[in-house]
Amino acid sequence: MNQITQIPVTVITGFLGSGKTTLLSSILKKKEMQKTAVIINEFGEIGLDHALIEHTDENIVELQSGCICCTIQGDLNKTLIDLFDKMMNGKVSSFNRVLIETTGLANPVPIIHTLMSSIELIRIYSLDGVITVVDSVNGEKTLDLHEESLKQLALAEKIILSKTDIIDKDEIKSLIYRIKEINPVSQIVYSKFGNIPLEEIFGLGAYDPYKKSVDVKKWLAAEKYKDKKHHHHHDVNRHNENIRAFSMMSENPVNMIAFSFFRDMITAALGANLLRMKGIINIAGEERPAVIHGVQHIFHPVQWLETWPDNDRRTKLVFITQNIKKEQIEDFFRPLMGLDTEKGLPKEIFEL
Repeated sequence: MNQITQIPVTVITGFLGSGKTTLLSSILKKKEMQKTAVIINEFGEIGLDHALIEHTDENIVELQSGCICCTIQGDLNKTLIDLFDKMMNGKVSSFNRVLIETTGLANPVPIIHTLMSSIELIRIYSLDGVITVVDSVNGEKTLDLHEESLKQLALAEKIILSKTDIIDKDEIKSLIYRIKEINPVSQIVYSKFGNIPLEEIFGLGAYDPYKKSVDVKKWLAAEKYKDKKHHHHHDVNRHNENIRAFSMMSENPVNMIAFSFFRDMITAALGANLLRMKGIINIAGEERPAVIHGVQHIFHPVQWLETWPDNDRRTKLVFITQNIKKEQIEDFFRPLMGLDTEKGLPKEIFEL
């Protein structure tokens, strides 16, 4: 299938009670969403979300056999293939977009793995992005108690704050501060009763390696991923220190073979805790930049942009990790990039 005709997939995640179903029901009422297929996952024997969502089309599938992040990951792959086959055979209405609503207990990483690594799916679908809904009232307490909510935040391109009409402004500020500590670059949008413009949901293009028009500067935003000292009012026991976001940069062109070794070694050694890595790379001998992104040990092949987005030709790598310190990745970065750690790093820049 031609890459240009790939069907975009949007993953909507968020912890239990955050407002995912309210958001989904609201956006599906819009006429622009008539050609949308929906996959709903619920954990447990009895599904309720399917009944709660107003949707007049038959292109809605409920995966009820377990958590989408583990026990039915293969079913997600099969469901997406079956949906496309049924559309091509006229058994379901034509659709040009897919929405996946995960259970509130889901870790989004395996879902992204499925969409990034399945050759069958890549021919048909592209992952437009991950949207995480956060309950403004209970958000901080949820982050304190549930690691899944931290991963949902870390992987998001867009974060939607629900129930903002019933919470004090100072409490929202505190929650936003904490969200930014986990995911500095994600956009945050307020929502009341699931009402939100569609342009805030779609067209993120976050994981589409073939979309040459993607705004790389916005997508990468490496400068925002800086290690911070936590001088704020939160009790130290309430702030999770295990998930960290940081960037590394180098002014010198990078040897492609060395970079491939670097990528392979960190994924082999740290893959399970490498929640996300993305970057733009100045490859020695190449006039155009390479772009790479991956989740844990799954990486898209290196893609090439036609031109640099601006005059800044530095290699920029962004990491979101769990239980990995920046120094651990620097230990891989320096020797494999040909940097002499004993003589210092006069031209290499590490944003701290």
